[in-house]
Amino acid sequence: MADALKEYEALLPSGLVSRMVEELGDKASDSKVKSVFKRLVDEYERMKVHAGESVGIVAAESIGEPGTQMTLNTFHFAGVAEMNITMGLPRIIEVLDGRKTLATPMMDIYLKRPYSQGQDIKKIALSVKETRLKDVAAEISLNLADARIDVAVDDARLSELGMTKQGLVSVLKKEAKGLSVELRKELLCFKAKNKEENVNEVFKLKEKLKEVVIKGIKGVYQVLPVKRGSEFVIITAGTNLKKVLSLPFVDDTRTVSNDIFEIEAVLGIEAARQAVINEVFKVIENQGLNVDIRHLMLVADTMSAAGRIQGITRYGVVKNKASVLAKASFETPIKYFIEASLYGEVDKLTSVVENVMLNQPVPVGTGMLKLVAKHDEGK
Repeated sequence: MADALKEYEALLPSGLVSRMVEELGDKASDSKVKSVFKRLVDEYERMKVHAGESVGIVAAESIGEPGTQMTLNTFHFAGVAEMNITMGLPRIIEVLDGRKTLATPMMDIYLKRPYSQGQDIKKIALSVKETRLKDVAAEISLNLADARIDVAVDDARLSELGMTKQGLVSVLKKEAKGLSVELRKELLCFKAKNKEENVNEVFKLKEKLKEVVIKGIKGVYQVLPVKRGSEFVIITAGTNLKKVLSLPFVDDTRTVSNDIFEIEAVLGIEAARQAVINEVFKVIENQGLNVDIRHLMLVADTMSAAGRIQGITRYGVVKNKASVLAKASFETPIKYFIEASLYGEVDKLTSVVENVMLNQPVPVGTGMLKLVAKHDEGK
C-alpha cells in the first residue's frame, strides 16, 4: 500500500490520506488503493474553491436563506419540570451572536460502562443533580426568642439520596459558613456564630439556608436519563462542565455542554470552534434543512480567529475589522468615523464592503486581476 500511496500523498491533505488508509484497512490491494485515491483526488480538486470566490457572501447566503424557513420553537421534555431546549432560529442566533447567558443551558453526559448500559442509572443521575436543603426539608421553623432556625428533615428523601442525618450535618458545617449546626431531637438547628441577630437577619438567614447545596453539582438543577441507541445518556438542565468531567463514571471524551464559552474556558478555543460547528449543524439538521458544513466551518473560524470566541455582532468580529469603512457600514457609523479621525487611521481598501461604498471594482473574482500594458515610447 505504501508504494501505491506515494504519488497521492503530495496531492491530498495528510488528514484525509490517513483517514482513507484507516477506512481501507491493511488487506486492500494496490490496484484498489490507487483506484480509490484517484477518485478521491478528482473529488478533492472539484471541491476546491476557486481563487477570488466570495466565500463569505456564499456562506452568509447559504446559512441565511434556510434560516428564514426555521421555526421559532422550544422543545419540552414531557413529564419533566424545567426541561426545555431552545431550538430553531433562536438557538442559531444565540450561538452566532456569542451570547454568554443562554436561555436553556444543558449538557449531554455520556457514561462509562457499566453505567452506560443502565446499571444504577437513576442513582447516578441523582448524584449529579444539585440538591438543596429545601429539597430535603419537611419543615423550616424560626425560634425568634433564641434567634435560631430549626429544620425538620424528610427521612425518605434523605435516604433516596443515600445520605444520613449525621452526613448531612457534616456537609452543612462546611457549606453553611458563619452558622453553627447541631442535631437536636431529630431537628437540625442553625444559629449565627458570635453575633446577635435581629428578626430581619434571621429571616434572611433562613432564605439563604434553603439554597445551600447539600449534594450534587452546582448549576445542574434537573437531570433526565434517556436511551440513545444502545446506551444511556444523562441530559441535564443547567451546566457545570468542569465539575462533571472530573466525575469517575463520566466519559470525558464525549460529554459536552451547549455553552460555547464554558467549553472555551474548560477545553480551549479549538474545542469551542468545533462546538460552534456542532451546535449550528445540529439545529439545521433537526429542522430538516441542508447546509454544507464548510459554510459553518467558515463562520466558526471567523468567530474563533482572535483566539477567543466572538459573536458576529458590532461588539464582536466586526470590531476586529481592519477597514474603517467596513466597520462603519455595520450599524454604528458615527462612532467609527470619529475614532478614525482622532487616531488618523488609514483604510487600505482591500476588502469588498469599502470598495462597494466608493463605487470601485471589488477585489474578488475578475476584480482581483489588474491589466498591465507595456507602453511603447516610440509611438
